[in-house]
Amino acid sequence: MRHTVVERELELRLVLSPERSVPVPARLAYRSDDPYAVHIAFHIDSAHPVDWTFARDLLVEGVFRPCGDGDVRMWPAKADGRAVVLMALSSPDGDALLQAPVPQVSAWLERTLRAVPPGTEGGRLGIDDALDHLLAR
Repeated sequence: MRHTVVERELELRLVLSPERSVPVPARLAYRSDDPYAVHIAFHIDSAHPVDWTFARDLLVEGVFRPCGDGDVRMWPAKADGRAVVLMALSSPDGDALLQAPVPQVSAWLERTLRAVPPGTEGGRLGIDDALDHLLAR
């Protein structure tokens, strides 16, 4: 089976306070062989990017309404008159609040949804083929 990769480079904003944020280059990635997940690599001042993986459905919903629990929470907002999605990320290493521009995120999400439409993700995992192979023995 051929796999599709949908990537996009964009600049997020790391919110330091209500008055201050700094740019954070990032790469959004989606792979049809991991159809339920989205991957974000944040390129900060370190030797390696900081990687986060979470449900694609969470990001889709977060563009429209608050969602998520625990380590990843998202909600729509306005920043300087522009539509953004806020991502609150928590880990043992610390917490971060990031702003992502909704037009770019939505366009990228639409490409992922065309690559693997909602409800068809399970068919991309090859579980049925693996079970057939095991049961044929």
